[in-house]
Amino acid sequence: MEIISQALLKGGEFLIRRASSPIFTPEDFDEEQRMIYDMAHQFIEKEIWPLLDRIDAQEPGLMQSLLDKAGELGLLGAALPEAYGGMGKDFITATLINEALGAGHSFAVAMAAHTGIGTLPILYFGTPEQKQKYLPGLATGTIKGAYALTEPGAGSDALSGKTTARRIADGSQFILNGQKIWITNSGFADIFTVFAKVEGATDKHQGFSAFIVERNTPGLSFGEEEHKMGIKGSSTRQLFFQDCAIPASQLLGEIGKGHVIAFNILNIGRQKLCAAAVGAAKKAIELSVQYANNREQFRRPIASFGAIQYKLAEQAVRLYAAESALYRTTQLIDSLEKESLTQGVSHEKALLQAAEEYAVECAILKVAGSEMLDYVVDEAVQIYGGNGFSEEYPVSRAYRDSRINRIFEGTNEINRLLILDMLIKRAMQGRLALLQAAKAAQDELLATPSLNPSTGNPSISLDALQQQIEQWKKLSLLIAGAAVQKLMQQLEDEQEILMCLSDMIMDIYLAESALLRALKSQQQHPDSLHPLLAQVFIADANYRIQQQAHEALLAFAEGDELRILQSAIRRFTKPIPLNTKQARRQIAAALREANTYCF
Repeated sequence: MEIISQALLKGGEFLIRRASSPIFTPEDFDEEQRMIYDMAHQFIEKEIWPLLDRIDAQEPGLMQSLLDKAGELGLLGAALPEAYGGMGKDFITATLINEALGAGHSFAVAMAAHTGIGTLPILYFGTPEQKQKYLPGLATGTIKGAYALTEPGAGSDALSGKTTARRIADGSQFILNGQKIWITNSGFADIFTVFAKVEGATDKHQGFSAFIVERNTPGLSFGEEEHKMGIKGSSTRQLFFQDCAIPASQLLGEIGKGHVIAFNILNIGRQKLCAAAVGAAKKAIELSVQYANNREQFRRPIASFGAIQYKLAEQAVRLYAAESALYRTTQLIDSLEKESLTQGVSHEKALLQAAEEYAVECAILKVAGSEMLDYVVDEAVQIYGGNGFSEEYPVSRAYRDSRINRIFEGTNEINRLLILDMLIKRAMQGRLALLQAAKAAQDELLATPSLNPSTGNPSISLDALQQQIEQWKKLSLLIAGAAVQKLMQQLEDEQEILMCLSDMIMDIYLAESALLRALKSQQQHPDSLHPLLAQVFIADANYRIQQQAHEALLAFAEGDELRILQSAIRRFTKPIPLNTKQARRQIAAALREANTYCF
């Protein structure tokens, strides 16, 4: 596979090309970015954590006042252009803020909804008049935003929504009728991006369109607050539209192009969700380490026991991989956006194009980040033991609040299916040379192998692990290619196979991201423990990829094809001789000494 500069990789191309170090990592933040991160983190520490019980009780006016304070600090408008009252910061800095605020529980959800799905549709698709009317207020918090897409019968299948928009005869107004559910910030938001089907439209999306609807619009009413498992302080209500008349000037984008808005905003939202999950996981690990250091059983801190050390280290390993993938992807999006700006593309269009290019990576981040956080908080509760199940301790809230992330921004099941769907479509469109890479892997498999490929002591150097990841890529291409060839159009109905393949691809992306970060860290700081974090993740990923490959293969192959592809699994997933017990103990020792997450 060709080695090229990381900055030149196209979306999904990590699967067929070998990226070279360096990549952007959290260790590369400049002084200004670190200052902004510290400011955001201090805001959460001083303004949010002391009020978590009051926030969860939905004390009237509290969430709005906290959003106002965030607006005064510039946190709400960090990513908005200065022309609209924002800070005009780059995508990496905006991501860093999302990470810092991710440990804010319900506040983090309210803020993410406001700055993301509540603001970005207008920034990217609004007319100059709409932008001027709403963005300055959204940047400061004097206007609060929300997003209304989901309906009782339209969740993952968003285009099946029943809410309608009828244009009156003189064309001056649209009349909305319908219902929306699970709308974050709906208890106080001033404006809503609402999706509805325009009656009489003849496009293939049945007139699916977006509108900006203000709170005081006659005909708009609200349900009671939902009683949720977690994120209890986040306002969540139903919206009802009954002959709700809005000016035609409130149409956002074009009639029949609502799906473009919805899906593009989701790409960015998935990346943002991963950033928030990283921030929340760091706090949960900090709580885990501190409790394990202080809690004694059998006259010893429980952090001294191997079973607890395993948990602490595995929390750190999974976070390290997700964080590495997050900032690798963030840099790719940021670089492509800046490249487009030099070609005269507007800021708004440049970021949308970049996010669409890396939509596969954003879907990976969403799944990996949310599932990483679920693991971290689950083990945090276990480390706390019985106390972890008590509302008197902080990890119970972290556990409850984490669960929604696997549903937000498209369920993890939908995102897994999207990963394969997008890759296959790009291959069919000629955007991604997957077919050629799969053919090359097949030719290599059928060629006569060397007689003793594992002669000598196997190496676990980072360079050797990089070679192993390249072998995984070949295996995933082989099995995916065989499944496509065998099942053709039926493959879309074989969701179990698609999910196995997606899990393999996600592990490949995270493992490579962790490895590239570790290589960079090793060059700059030879005594760094980053290589150990990457090595443990890769060693475990090797077993997971073997399992997923076998499961996918047995679901569709038989006879000679099955035997040949099973030999590919053996050939391309060689055992990695790493003492993961000892490696985890070293990682845990570093955590214990620092008394927090320290990588």
